[in-house]
Amino acid sequence: MSDHVYKHIDVTGSSKTSSDDAIRRAIAKAGESIRGMRWFKVLETRGEIERNGIGYWQVTVQIGFEIES
Repeated sequence: MSDHVYKHIDVTGSSKTSSDDAIRRAIAKAGESIRGMRWFKVLETRGEIERNGIGYWQVTVQIGFEIES
């Protein structure tokens, strides 16, 4: 088993549909420019209110990725 070193970033995704969709969008977008993503942790969930209802879900995730040698 080899040793791994990770770096992490915080990314916020948004969605009109759900908090899960906001997470998926954040991870998918980060994956367009970051290689070696391995894990995520939800840091914060919030939303935007529009006309007395949920307009957008906003979820901040911490994404860990392996540093290449």
